[in-house]
Amino acid sequence: MFVPVPSPEEMSRWDAEAIRLGMAEEVLMESAARCAMDSLRQHWTAKGRTLTGVSVLLLAGSGNNGGDAFCMARHLLDAGASPVLVCTRSPEEYKGAAAHWLKVAMDLGVPVFSADAWEQDAEGIPVRPDIAVDGLLGTGFRGALREREARLVEKFNRLGANFVLAVDIPSGLDSRSGRPCPDAVRADVTVSFQAAKPGLLVPEAESFTGLLDVRPIGMPRRVQEKMPPSFRTWLLPSQLRGDRSSNYAPRALSAGPSPSPTAWHAPAHKGEAGRVLIIGGCSDYAGAPCLAGLAALRTGAGLVTVAGPGAVLNAVRFSMPALTTQGIGFEDWSAEAVQTIAPALASSKAAVFGPGLGRSEGAADLAEALLSLPHRPPMALDADALFALASRPHLLEKLRPCDVLTPHPGEAATLLGIPAAEVQADRFAALEKLAALAPAVWVLKGAGTLIAAPGEPSTISPWNMPQLAVAGSGDVLAGAIGAFLARGHSSGLAATLGVWLHVLAGLKLSETFPMRGNGPHDIADALPSVLPALGEPCKGDLCLLF
Repeated sequence: MFVPVPSPEEMSRWDAEAIRLGMAEEVLMESAARCAMDSLRQHWTAKGRTLTGVSVLLLAGSGNNGGDAFCMARHLLDAGASPVLVCTRSPEEYKGAAAHWLKVAMDLGVPVFSADAWEQDAEGIPVRPDIAVDGLLGTGFRGALREREARLVEKFNRLGANFVLAVDIPSGLDSRSGRPCPDAVRADVTVSFQAAKPGLLVPEAESFTGLLDVRPIGMPRRVQEKMPPSFRTWLLPSQLRGDRSSNYAPRALSAGPSPSPTAWHAPAHKGEAGRVLIIGGCSDYAGAPCLAGLAALRTGAGLVTVAGPGAVLNAVRFSMPALTTQGIGFEDWSAEAVQTIAPALASSKAAVFGPGLGRSEGAADLAEALLSLPHRPPMALDADALFALASRPHLLEKLRPCDVLTPHPGEAATLLGIPAAEVQADRFAALEKLAALAPAVWVLKGAGTLIAAPGEPSTISPWNMPQLAVAGSGDVLAGAIGAFLARGHSSGLAATLGVWLHVLAGLKLSETFPMRGNGPHDIADALPSVLPALGEPCKGDLCLLF
């Protein structure tokens, strides 16, 4: 089940459209503040604490986040707390809904101080509050913190509050990339309104966001459907059964108990379960196609065949007798091998091309011949197949929307002709550049895997699983995607389900291997136990939060 992840610009358009339809800006701001209060109350009182008599410092900037802090101050006062507002503007400089709620807070007696007074440690401002609320900067923040903002963020982080809540996003964090600019507020909980923003879901952002708590604020369904977001993510099964409004960036959650396998409607006949052809392997890398084939079987494929040179097939027969084999008639890859492979390819519902293929000229010749076949099935291209594409860029024109490419950062850098560090510096930009190379599905692997599919929102996988960072893990993922392709799923959904299943296997292994130590076989072997947790595969629709 997908949930929307709008960019900051898209979220602003949602707000503007809701206001145009008659929802007053003050109402939206009040709804956001109530959600922030509910989150604060839930997490503060979780350890038996109350808000009565608690000192709260709320840092309010000049935008809507400041207005949210003004509303929260009123609710905190009503809850028996002692709120103090620190504002970056003088009260008369605030406009619109923010000015309205600041006046209400002041009329009710909430103390208001300037940021300058706070920097000078003025009397009346708590030096070490029990709770600190960050409403300085919003999701529209770009570039680097200005000198004054940087000072305020640094002072805020030095407060030593027992609990820090960030409103919508930690100030200083780029809501698109998830990177600090150059520093950001470090929160215990970040409450994001209506939907998380892309930068909040990348694993690197967690040290600033803390727990990500997404709360619906009543954005009309009509607005969200009229303006679909550029990104999406999905819920874990445990969250599907629980509170949908809580944290949907499932860090630190285990796979949990699985629902009944009948939810998957698993076919009973091997032909119905899908036939997958694995094309790869060479004398130096005979194990990679074995891992991809094992993963395809573990994901539920009915028949998996490995095509490769003799040395590879001997390894397959010895280590994986459940896999069938297809010889190519040569000791090394060449364009001529495609003629031997063609019958097996024609009878397969999907192919996985590249694991252990090697980087010889013959392998590149095979890629050219294989991709030129007029009636080939959907194909997942991984590892050395991507190197062949990079060495012969004209082959990118032969890719189709039903194909899935799964580069890791190094492979993405080779395809794009840029350093790997540049890919990692802005993974969202790198994904856009990859998607521009060919109208296929692109899976940019790594911590916070990103998936781009033609005509669909890009999918963000917010996980960073150490148990998956092991040689051969990518071969397992490619095999799983191949199995989903063979089941007839669209390429975008097959890629997403493969990534999701891969992560669930990593979560499962974290229970047995909490300090790593697992191998790729362990990942593949964990796939069947978490496969039912996917439930009935969705068709790509967004589940809008209310």
